[in-house]
Amino acid sequence: MIYVGKAAVLKNRVRQYFQNTEKDAKTAALVAEIFDTDWIVVDSEMDALFLESEMVKRYMPRWNILLRDDKSVNYVRIDMKSEVPYLSFTRTPADDGAEYFGPYFSKTGIKTALKLLRRVFPYYVAPYTGRKTLDSDLGLAPGIEDGKMSTREYKTILRRLMRYIRGDKTKLIDDIKRKMERAAKRGDFEEAAILRNQYFGLKALATKIVFGNKEFLDISSDKALASLQKLLTLPEPPRRIEGYDISHQSGTNAVASMVVFSNGVADRGEYRKFKIKQDKNNDFANMREVLTRRLKHEEWARPDLILIDGGAPQIEAVRGILEPTGMPFIGLAKEFEMIIVPVAGGVQEVKIAENSHIVKLLQRIRDEAHRFAITYHTLLKRKGMTR
Repeated sequence: MIYVGKAAVLKNRVRQYFQNTEKDAKTAALVAEIFDTDWIVVDSEMDALFLESEMVKRYMPRWNILLRDDKSVNYVRIDMKSEVPYLSFTRTPADDGAEYFGPYFSKTGIKTALKLLRRVFPYYVAPYTGRKTLDSDLGLAPGIEDGKMSTREYKTILRRLMRYIRGDKTKLIDDIKRKMERAAKRGDFEEAAILRNQYFGLKALATKIVFGNKEFLDISSDKALASLQKLLTLPEPPRRIEGYDISHQSGTNAVASMVVFSNGVADRGEYRKFKIKQDKNNDFANMREVLTRRLKHEEWARPDLILIDGGAPQIEAVRGILEPTGMPFIGLAKEFEMIIVPVAGGVQEVKIAENSHIVKLLQRIRDEAHRFAITYHTLLKRKGMTR
């Protein structure tokens, strides 16, 4: 793969590379290497932006430069534990219990979308001070300071906003309509009016803004997932893949990472990190501890595949924990990038070409788990040095 791009009209985008017009040196060199093209259809521009960045990070095509840098990533943050939450943007999700949505690779696009939604679901964009603001007069802020809304009512509105961002648009609109009708029947006309405004506001926005729900990406076009399904004889392509890695320095500040790839792309809002409690200088014991703790979280979505960083010894070390769950799991050995598949009585080493779609995806997950673990380990190390 030499280049990844997106287009609203694919025909026009591809045609521009082959027109008999003068091209700059970079474009001319790119065109000279083109052998074939392929494409994936998605529901919205948001999905296209997200998928483009993930494919660049997976395949590292040399003609894509800007999207290789994670500094272009933006997340929407809402801390529902706060007494009066507000919405903000960040490039680095923290393990602070707040809700994170993204990543989005066009801050302008996401801000424009949220600006439209704010007319339906008013919210604060800065910490609450209790002072009256122009946004409240314009109906863009909830107006708690004016008594227009209670903090409980405000959080209800924020939960609806979050459902919309997650992609639960159709069901949300139906729920609001039902609540509106029930409020009207019991004579609560003030509540019915608020819900009516939200209902018609969302109906009007339907043609203006779409937040991509990654569950609706056409993963049948992702050759890596289809190939993994065939290789591992899975019932369907693995929609949720969890990758694990351990990081420590001679047993100190031992941590583990869990990264999640949904439909083949990084789903950073689902990442988790663990501080090792038991034998910190034994990677086998550390991995067993982490997976044991992870399996206790039944509220987390069940993975369709688990990827362990390591070879046969690592797979054997966790077999007793994972096999009883029925969750498929494999290892990726660094040497020769060998895929380690557990089988009856041992493991099977599967050698696949290093430029294959499967290896590129597994490398991407393995490297992301390593990066996330190293980041957490470094954070703990710095905290220890400042005490």
